[in-house]
Amino acid sequence: MNLTAILAIPTLTLLAVLLVPRARQARWAALAGAVAQLAASLWLLVHFREARSSGDSGFLFQWQHAWYADWNIQFHLGVDGISVAMILLTALVVVAGVLVSWEEERMSKTFFGLLTLLGLGAYGFFCSLDLFAMFFFLEVAVVPKFLLIALWGSGRKEYSANKLAIMLMGASVAILMGIIALMYSAPGGQWSFDMLHIAGWEIPADTQTTIFALIFIGFGVFTALFPFHTWVPDGHSSAPTAGSMFLAGISMKLGGYGCLRAAVWLLPKGAVAYGDTIVVLSVVAILYGAFVTLMQTDLKYINAYSSVSHCGFVLLGIGMLTKAAVAGAVLQMVSHGLMTALFFAVIGMVYARTHTRQVSEMGGLMRAMPFIAVLMFLAGLSSLGLPGLSGFVAEMSIFVGGWERGTNFHQAATMLAAMSIVVTAVYVLRAIGATMMGPLRQEAHSSLTDAAWYERVAALVLTAGMLAMGLAPEWLNELVGPDAAAIADRLAAP
Repeated sequence: MNLTAILAIPTLTLLAVLLVPRARQARWAALAGAVAQLAASLWLLVHFREARSSGDSGFLFQWQHAWYADWNIQFHLGVDGISVAMILLTALVVVAGVLVSWEEERMSKTFFGLLTLLGLGAYGFFCSLDLFAMFFFLEVAVVPKFLLIALWGSGRKEYSANKLAIMLMGASVAILMGIIALMYSAPGGQWSFDMLHIAGWEIPADTQTTIFALIFIGFGVFTALFPFHTWVPDGHSSAPTAGSMFLAGISMKLGGYGCLRAAVWLLPKGAVAYGDTIVVLSVVAILYGAFVTLMQTDLKYINAYSSVSHCGFVLLGIGMLTKAAVAGAVLQMVSHGLMTALFFAVIGMVYARTHTRQVSEMGGLMRAMPFIAVLMFLAGLSSLGLPGLSGFVAEMSIFVGGWERGTNFHQAATMLAAMSIVVTAVYVLRAIGATMMGPLRQEAHSSLTDAAWYERVAALVLTAGMLAMGLAPEWLNELVGPDAAAIADRLAAP
């Protein structure tokens, strides 16, 4: 399969969205492109599984073209099982995000164009095997985030957009410094940004440790690494519904994938040196995010701080450095992307009807909007790790991988992280009960309408992904397991 199609479809979609004569046609162009991207992602999944079953390993479907020959920068594409999982997640969230935004009227062509551009940046990032190209697509995805919040956001949107831009640009500087330092560490002065070449270099341990810190912290900011997580609650709470879905479902996964691919895989000695530090920061993020969520009264802030906690599981899995934990980190990225995007979609549906996100101003909404209520239950139960949904599979893999380390430190960290599930259950069930259960708190809410067709389709797309992962996780584990094992083997190598 030619991976350029994965990038060509969103590029053509972006052109179509911007060039259609009428603003209302932009949504149809965006939806058609999003569906085409999902179809291409599923086609990629089928072909990848066929290639793996025939014995192929490593990065498949590679395509390479000289981008800037003087600096040996290549437009090098290729995917492994982890990449395919992230591409499929992106496609699902893009379809859902376009549908949830179906009634967006203000500057709709620009709005849907930015959603498409963010998706394009994510696809390019997950496909890239050249560090410069990966960094380029990472920055392509930052610009739409800022504009979506600044132009279509609510509340302190200017503050939130500027805070997001400043913190992510600062993180990008750290990543770029790490990439440049890695380039200059090339043996024999043979510069290269190609990750397959870099993975074969013999880089001294002290050099790996220094560069690893820059790259991991840089990407860690994108995925809410404590204490650099503060842009997440403000960004999520101020973004429009689709913007929140993209931030949580896609953008934060860029950071987790970057930590795993550009830091841990390329610099295994640095990962081993900082592994325990990552575990400590991850456990702090998990518990801090869970307890702070207990104090929130705004639905978006509840989901935003919950994301800080759940992304801590991603970094915990990476820091444990075992096969099961690394695979669990990838599964958690997929699970969190699906369930958080669904939760933000539901919050947007509720807000569009009640014009409030305050839990205290709601109650008994299940009577008026039963379909939306069921969606909130599903997203919440997945968040607290109910068996049969995606959250259980991901978190259990991380717990098993953490316990396998066998030391008192790692087992204690695993137990502390597992304790957060109880706190998660408290705030999830309390929020759902206060908003959906009991008598109607306001008489005006009795006339509210349930989800429209486009909202139902968006929710069903994400719910299907959660159930496919929760009820039959083996297909996804088979997809990412061999590549997680390859990373773990590099970490274990002397």
